[in-house]
Amino acid sequence: MDTLKIGASARTPEVDFDFDANVYRLKGECYPEDIAEFFAPLMDRLREHFARLRGARVDFTFELIYFNSSSAKAILGLFDLLEQTAKAGNDVAIVWACEEGDDIQEMGEEFAEDLTAAKFRLQLGE
Repeated sequence: MDTLKIGASARTPEVDFDFDANVYRLKGECYPEDIAEFFAPLMDRLREHFARLRGARVDFTFELIYFNSSSAKAILGLFDLLEQTAKAGNDVAIVWACEEGDDIQEMGEEFAEDLTAAKFRLQLGE
């Protein structure tokens, strides 16, 4: 089973990536001291895996309750990678889970504006 699981810390989200099922989740707060140190290995694994996919279903869920501007750039990079994966012929679904009316909702909607191939869905909580 090809998975990547990293427990949440005070500054980093929980990472739950199941490469066999193509189900991915980031959950929690995201403001690591070193953005590159946290995100680069994740992006490398995802890029490598997504490059091999053909006609696959990919589900990526973001359940972030806070992130800073540096993390926003990294998240935008994830959106770009997911969009490229969809344009390569894969069925990519992005779920952005957040509280209704929260700033996180607005950020997710802004990230989704440039998507043309990947599907985006807001999952609003209370």
